[in-house]
Parts: sequence; C-alpha cells; structure tokens
Amino acid sequence: MRIIIAGMGDVGFQLARRLSLESHDIIAIDPDQKRLQYTDSLSDILTINGSSTSIKILQKARVEDADLLLAVTSSEEVNFTTAILAKKMGTKKVVARVENSEYVAIDCPIDFSELGIDYVIYPEELAALETVKLIKRTAASDVIEFEGGKLTLIGLRIDKTAPLVNKTLIQMAQEYSAIDFRIIAIYRGIRTIIPNGKDKVLPNDQIFVIIKPDSMKSLISIAGKTNQKFENLMILGGSKIGRLTAKMLEGELNIKLIESDKDRGFELADELQNTLVINGDGRDIDLLAQEGIIDMDAFIAVTDDSETNIISCLMAKHLGVKKAIALVDKVDYIPLTQTIGLDALINKKMIAVNDISRFVRKGEVLTIASLHGIDAEVFEFICQPNSPATKAKIKDLNIPKDAIIGGIVRDDGSIITIGNTQIIAGDKVVVFALPGVIDKIEKLFS
Repeated sequence: MRIIIAGMGDVGFQLARRLSLESHDIIAIDPDQKRLQYTDSLSDILTINGSSTSIKILQKARVEDADLLLAVTSSEEVNFTTAILAKKMGTKKVVARVENSEYVAIDCPIDFSELGIDYVIYPEELAALETVKLIKRTAASDVIEFEGGKLTLIGLRIDKTAPLVNKTLIQMAQEYSAIDFRIIAIYRGIRTIIPNGKDKVLPNDQIFVIIKPDSMKSLISIAGKTNQKFENLMILGGSKIGRLTAKMLEGELNIKLIESDKDRGFELADELQNTLVINGDGRDIDLLAQEGIIDMDAFIAVTDDSETNIISCLMAKHLGVKKAIALVDKVDYIPLTQTIGLDALINKKMIAVNDISRFVRKGEVLTIASLHGIDAEVFEFICQPNSPATKAKIKDLNIPKDAIIGGIVRDDGSIITIGNTQIIAGDKVVVFALPGVIDKIEKLFS
C-alpha cells in the first residue's frame, strides 16, 4: 500500500516505525525538519518537509496515488483540512485524529463521510475505554475482548505461589483440561516468548491467555489471582481521560478525583454528578492519606506527566491499593513500568496506533491491538473463502514460529484452538504475531 502519514509526532512516528517493518510505500509529511530527521532513521520512508494542508506539498507526495492518508498531527484543524484535501485529490481512504469528544459522540449531527473523511479517531476516549476494562477485570494487566467477549485475551502476572508455576504447557493441558484456555505469549524480563508445549511458566512471568468467558474464574484462580469486586476508586488528574473514565464508572463505583487546577476542578464538579472532586496535589502523600487512599480498591493516575503518574501509582501500591494504573505517554518508559510493580498501564498514543493500523492490513481485519511493553500485535481476521487457512488443520498450515493462532469465533460460539482445529470460511480468527511475520499471517486468511 502507498500510505501518507501527516504529522511525525509520537502517533505518526510509531505508525511509521511499525509500518516500516512491512512492505508498504510510506511518505511522512511534517513542517518540523528535526522530526523528519528522526524519522529518516527508519528504513524505506520518504520524508517531505512542509505543511500537509499545502496543496503543493500533497501533490509532491502524490496524494492522488495514495491508498491511505493518516492525518495524525496534534491539531485537529490541520487533520481535518488535510484529510478533506487528500480525499478530494484522489486518496482512496483518509483517517483524521481529533481532540474534541463532540466529534465522536453518538448524537453528533455531522456525517464526516460526507466531507470525505472515512474515519475519525479520538485517542482519549479509546484510552478511557481501556482503563474501564482494566478496572472491571480486577486481576488483569491487559484485557482485549473479541466479538463482545466471546473470546478474551487477558494478561496476568504470575506470583511465585501460583499453581501454574514451574509447569509446562503440556502439564497444564492435562491437569486443567476442564478449563478452556490457551497461553499464547509469555513476557519474561525483556523477552517475548511464543510458547510451545515444553515451555514452563516461571515466577514473575507475565502470561497472555486466550480464554472463553465461562473459564475466566477458573483461570484466574490457577494463576494465583482473585477477581475482586472493586467499590472505591481514586483518580489522579482531571484530564480528558480522567474525566471520561469517571463519567463511564459513575454509578458503579465510589469515585474521588484529585485535580490540582482549581478552575478545572470546578468544571469537573459541575459535569460529574456522582464523583467527589478534590483540589490538591496528588503527589502529596499526606493529602492521599487524608482522602482515604488506604480504603481505595484502585488508583488511576492520568495527569499530563508520566513521571507523576508512575510515582503516584507506586505510592498507592505501597499504601495497600489493590490495583494501580498509570497513563504513560512516553513510549520509552513502557518496558520499565513492567518491572517496577505497576499493575497496568495505558498509552493513548499506542492505543491510537493500534486502532488506525487496521486500515493498513490486507484482507478483512476486525481488530488489531498491541500488548503494552511487547513489540507484537494481536489480530482478529475474518477468514476468506478458499484462503490458505481453510486448506488444512492448524498444525499443517506452516505457521511461522513467531506467530500463534489462539482462538476462533464461529457463529454464536467460540473455540480455543489446538493443532487439529480446522478453520473454515467466515471464522473470526484471533492471532498473536511478532514483527516480521505479519505479512505471512495476512496471506493465510486472504
């Protein structure tokens, strides 16, 4: 595909980095030459210095030949203008990033497709939705649901006392045959392992498991966890993500939101009817104690500062909070946070990259996601008629060693796959893959 990326901020750069590993013709546009020099370190990317709202710049990028344009600058006005111009000039599909929640509201009166914009993405809302899922799955470090929860990919950190410890996957399959699950990845230290039957689960491993809903409780038990019901939540930061998360969980939890800016605090208090808004510095341990942090089940830090979020979550864990979730917008910090005791993290830019990336994939891709700190992707493909995947059982499909098929959603049911499973046309297939093998996997289902 010929793909133009307008804006080489964090979202644009991560898209370019990911797509540069694949066989796409990528053109990056940005008015900041320093950003483009950083992008030049990636292979096979053409960079153009200038504004993506300039017709001459778009012509230089041969926008009329582009299959996809991704307008992901930090300015939604620039993104809208770029997307509309590109579509009028011949780009097949355009995506625009926005910063205003009105544009993605259900009751929004504007049909953006009439303006030529195929898809509008609001990263803060996506991040809030992921945060809510993590709060509801209290034992999990990651949660990705497929087809309304018919299959779930869940991340769990393994304690040394967990029943799974030091058992191979073959032993688990024999001992826990009544539980329908499959471990599709193990994150150990800084290494991602696609496991085979002889691999063992060790203490402090983070495992990623495909599971059917009726087996979730049993899986959490053998992983040495408890899926408790949370009642009290503290949110640090009245950012867009903090506000949206509070709004989504009001009525389900008792929520306290700490915001350092007094004016923003008054606005939040007016908007959030069932949330107690407190003006103060969430890094102040005395303030946290006064506001009853020891009684909190969960703590979410979503200020604009990654360091503040990490430190305050570590303080919350030290004070006995069961689950702490940090917003970490510095991508370089993500591997670090996996090793210092945080239960889960969210990165709105990577969430946006995941959502946008599905427009790049060949064939029918319903879902694409990545696991925080792990350079890999999870896909949900619709298997096409007469595709290679339908020609043999999974064990005979010559699947690359850096990929694994975890489960299938078929009609109203779901299947945890084994070697003898036969994929049929129309199946929605969940696949986990490391970089470098994604093209081969796509061809299986096309």
